[in-house]
Amino acid sequence: MGRDLTPAEQAFAARAARRKQLFLWLAVAGIAIAVGLTAFYAVQRHRDPTYPIGARAVVILLILLNARQNLRQHRYAGVLEKILH
Repeated sequence: MGRDLTPAEQAFAARAARRKQLFLWLAVAGIAIAVGLTAFYAVQRHRDPTYPIGARAVVILLILLNARQNLRQHRYAGVLEKILH
């Protein structure tokens, strides 16, 4: 931690810190979309027991993993914000 940041690193950290709220909203939106799709697929499966959900479950999992990554970015941006100030 004894090293100073280069101007390029400072600019990168500043951009990430400015996007902190965006990352949080993207994480929340991803969770909401995953919940909505889960409910939709559950209704479809209830109406038609032969409705295939295997690949759709993978899509939901990928959406949730993306939301988790956005939440991680939000946390990193908070740390970078503290380092810059």
